[in-house]
Amino acid sequence: MTYRVAIMGGDGIGPEVVAEGLKVIAAAGVELDTVSYDLGGERYLRDGVVLTDEIVAEWSELDAIYAGAVGSPGVPPGVIERGLLLRMRFELDLYINLRPFKFPGNADRDGHDFVVIRENTEGTYAGEGGFLRKNTADEIATQGSVNTRHGVERAVRYAFDLAMSRRKHVTLVHKTNVLTFSGDLWERTFNEVAVDYPEVTTAYNHVDAACIYFVDDPQRYDVLVTDNLFGDILTDLGGAVSGGIGLAPTANLNPDGVSMFEPVHGSAPDIVGTGKANPIAAVLSGAMMLDHLGEDAAADRIRKACSDPESLSGSTSEIGDAIVARL
Repeated sequence: MTYRVAIMGGDGIGPEVVAEGLKVIAAAGVELDTVSYDLGGERYLRDGVVLTDEIVAEWSELDAIYAGAVGSPGVPPGVIERGLLLRMRFELDLYINLRPFKFPGNADRDGHDFVVIRENTEGTYAGEGGFLRKNTADEIATQGSVNTRHGVERAVRYAFDLAMSRRKHVTLVHKTNVLTFSGDLWERTFNEVAVDYPEVTTAYNHVDAACIYFVDDPQRYDVLVTDNLFGDILTDLGGAVSGGIGLAPTANLNPDGVSMFEPVHGSAPDIVGTGKANPIAAVLSGAMMLDHLGEDAAADRIRKACSDPESLSGSTSEIGDAIVARL
């Protein structure tokens, strides 16, 4: 079967690592019919285009979007983040951000893995807020957090469904002792959904405690679910303590529509063209895309080929070639 996939290489090292991901996917035996899109900071600097309605409409008809990093020096903060990445999430309803983490074993503990489910379209990133008396001594800035029962429940339910295929444990992470409105909605929804999954055990952590446990005791986790802002912070921490954010893949999912897959790392403009970019995060993001497309066997082969990242060294293309050889 051939899948129609949008390719958004982005900026900096983005095109370099995406090229290696596509090479690995092809070697795994999955055929893609790709459509390339020149979007990101460099495109904005060139002609002012961030994302058009026509492109969003085209994406909605495809099977997936495979992306590299975006961001370029000289682009004002928020232009690409809100105009491209957040717009993709909102308009394509990519309401689940899924981040897997693997912790290698050592003399003190066995290897372990867990998954964070981050609600991806609400919270503080929904854009509710504004300024009053801007650029004066009396300036006021507000930034609200938008949480709906619908948005919270579908993220929580996705986490429980995922846990049923894993070790059947879900942890809610929030700050209910201080955020007494949004936290109350999350906690009530979590507890009500849990009734529908009697086989799944549950736990709750304040987000600051979860930061400690990510470092000191990750074995306590199987599936975590949390809001947009907390999830953004926690997943970067998870990447840092499980091998480095440069190895971290992610999926932005609409389980009933087109979804987007990308490495977590940035565009690293300082090493463009040097061959220093490690493509493993992009390759693993490609494996997550194959999971979404139903190509589970190929995805598992790719993950197995990347399972010992410390032994994969060399230039960007040499690491890609080594992964292909392991397949």
